[in-house]
Amino acid sequence: MASYRNPPALVFFLFILFATVSHAQLSPSFYATTCSSAADIVQSAVRSAINRDKGTGARLIRLFFHDCFVVGCDAGVLLDANLPSIDSEKNSISNENSLGGFDLIDKIKTALDKACPGPVVSCSDIIAIAARDSVVELGGTRWEVPLGRRDARTANRNEADNLPSPFSDLQVLIKNFTDKGFTAKEMVVLSGAHSVGVARCSLFRDHLYNGTNVEVTAANERKSKCPSTGGDDNLSNLDHQSPNRFGNNYYQALIKRRGLMHSDQELFNGGSTDDFVKTYSQDSQAFFADFGNAMIKLGNLNTLTGNKGEIRTNCRKIN
Repeated sequence: MASYRNPPALVFFLFILFATVSHAQLSPSFYATTCSSAADIVQSAVRSAINRDKGTGARLIRLFFHDCFVVGCDAGVLLDANLPSIDSEKNSISNENSLGGFDLIDKIKTALDKACPGPVVSCSDIIAIAARDSVVELGGTRWEVPLGRRDARTANRNEADNLPSPFSDLQVLIKNFTDKGFTAKEMVVLSGAHSVGVARCSLFRDHLYNGTNVEVTAANERKSKCPSTGGDDNLSNLDHQSPNRFGNNYYQALIKRRGLMHSDQELFNGGSTDDFVKTYSQDSQAFFADFGNAMIKLGNLNTLTGNKGEIRTNCRKIN
């Protein structure tokens, strides 16, 4: 997933083995006896935040991806550089002055620790639930979130610097995802999260002015917000027509050559992923079903369970 701003690569076999073990240790009912109100508390906070600012949903979905795709789903992305041993992922090329949702995660954490003293609910589980609830609130699908993750005691800025780039060609993008155990089809379906959110001009200017697979009318409209020079931080919606609706509109835009960034339009540019885009553009239910399954798989990436890691009392620093 490409880097966009506020407002509003493990051997494959070993990965599959580890992911299977991790998944067996996670359960949607993990907090049934220790914090039965956890899901309701997260949902209420996310719903209220999105009602105030639709962009919150896109930020929370992106936060989940940027957490899980770096080492694993361990809330490493939330850690500030408050110890010499912590090189915060927030300061990485992909995240600096770009990632958001931290204050809301803090608010949810405070509410959960008040309702269920311990602390009981991990920051990494909060991110996972909030991402799902964001998709639902924006009109997308719902899935059962496996829970029981624990939080990391370190961050990995180096890996965060190498998240999939908005400037990458298709084969590079496919490798980014296959290195993490995902198929090309799963890459395409996860990219559907770009049906919501915004991006900075600096991330799509070259595609806008120099791309060879760009629909002229949409390009001209976007050029008003992204001049050929300057305005690097000017924002444009990732989806031109329905910026706050989570759905298969993203794929319909790609068919029309209206992908905002190079990495988006590469998914439909005469390559091996064209048929996936066509399918999802025509069948929203297929997209929703596959997206939910892919998000569950993403949420199982290298999770810390059992006695590994910790349950942070403050999501921004280790205990």
